[in-house]
Amino acid sequence: MAEALLEIRELSLDFAGLRAMDGVSMTVKDDELVALIGPNGAGKTSLLNCINGFYVPTGGTIVYGGRAIEGMPPHKLAALRISRAFQHVELVPQASVLENVMVGRHTHTRAGWLSSMLFWGAALKEQVRHREVAEEILELLELEPYRSRTAGELSYGIQKLVGVARALAMEPRLLLLDEPSSGMSRQEKEDLARFMLRIRHEKLVSIIWVEHDTQMVKDLADRVVVLDYGRKIFDGPPDQALQDPGVVQAYLGRPILSQ
Repeated sequence: MAEALLEIRELSLDFAGLRAMDGVSMTVKDDELVALIGPNGAGKTSLLNCINGFYVPTGGTIVYGGRAIEGMPPHKLAALRISRAFQHVELVPQASVLENVMVGRHTHTRAGWLSSMLFWGAALKEQVRHREVAEEILELLELEPYRSRTAGELSYGIQKLVGVARALAMEPRLLLLDEPSSGMSRQEKEDLARFMLRIRHEKLVSIIWVEHDTQMVKDLADRVVVLDYGRKIFDGPPDQALQDPGVVQAYLGRPILSQ
């Protein structure tokens, strides 16, 4: 059996005596789309924060590509090809869409400061390559019509998509998506669903995806991990989540996925 790309073992996280996560374990395989769901305050974003180094877990281990990474700073994890699109838009509003996506190329910059300042030699070649990658991602996510537009003037849904594009520009092996569909219209969500499938199959990227739109989860996810009060209460196929008593109880007795 192939080794998992990401393996989280008994992860715990405390804040001033408050336990945000309590013994959470999960795995993500290569080219797998795992949805992370649960009620508000369940610990979903805290888990992502531990994976990409924003939080240092109190206990447990995070193994990525066979290497323990818990406690590593975000910039080193980015260099290991873990990238993230945030729940709240974190773009440079005065910059163009293309310029915002180019920001995601910073981990691939190798030219020295002198050639970068003079924009010649290795720096020029790098810039051409970075732009090619950015343009390819804009095409993948159908953002070409907005490439020269200022990010701050776009609709919230398009801004969220630009955030996903910037994360893709890092050429991740593991992509963390924190509620990418929040604030989107139904049509924008349908477009996002298409793009996520493209990312997975064309870029061969593993994805952990925090989501509240459970119909999207049912349609797209290979597997669902459910958190409640910092504990994992379910890990399995989306259709089985509907029948799990613990999941139903966590969602106040209502089925969370439509038949």
